[in-house]
Amino acid sequence: MAEEATTVREARLGKTVGPVPQAVSGVVLLLPPGEESSARGPSPLAAAAVRTLSRTLAREGRRDGLATHVVHYRYRGWNGAQAQLARDAEWAADEVVRRYGDVPVCLAGVDMGGRAALRAGGHRAVNSVLALAPWLPEEDVAAPPEPVKQLAGRRVLVVHGTNDRRTDPELSFRLAARAKKANHAICRFEVHSDGHGLRQHRAEVLALAHDFVLGSLFGRPYSRPLQDALAAPPPLGLRMPLASGFGQRR
Repeated sequence: MAEEATTVREARLGKTVGPVPQAVSGVVLLLPPGEESSARGPSPLAAAAVRTLSRTLAREGRRDGLATHVVHYRYRGWNGAQAQLARDAEWAADEVVRRYGDVPVCLAGVDMGGRAALRAGGHRAVNSVLALAPWLPEEDVAAPPEPVKQLAGRRVLVVHGTNDRRTDPELSFRLAARAKKANHAICRFEVHSDGHGLRQHRAEVLALAHDFVLGSLFGRPYSRPLQDALAAPPPLGLRMPLASGFGQRR
């Protein structure tokens, strides 16, 4: 009997979300959720978790030359020391350089994708990281803490719901506090009474996300709350409340 061929999976970039800019001046890579451990291929539902965010960023960044891509992982699991989702994020940043040249990249991840964005943030093309409700491992005195040195020189925004029951918001605060010691350009917003999906205040979260991404990639002025959060010393700038109605046009 012939041996069954082993399937070799490769990471890939999804098609550009929305119209392709004539001249690409910056790229945002959307990193969907994953699982702590799994050798299965990525879930078809994973990309849906970043669909609204990807469309919002593509629409708001069109005039600046923003290219928006969703990263499709090889596997859905982080898988311990292999950190496969972070490795796929690094591959995606390499692919951006190959396709578009020397343009700034923002890694924007949700859940386990948030952890991947933070871990891969040291890539030479990355100038900013957005982590929404990032999944982070429980702290263990016997294991090294989640690394933060790679975030030096990057602008970093973490957003977490205070009622998140899937990913502990206190863990993202502690990581941000450690990162802040080596990188002043990091802030964290708390979405009070919201859960893991950040659905209750989705409009405000999307407005904050595109404010941060477009400001980081293209030098647009940040909103006053974001400026204040980046400038404030810890813990103030790491427990900044996201105000109801943020980003509403008047």
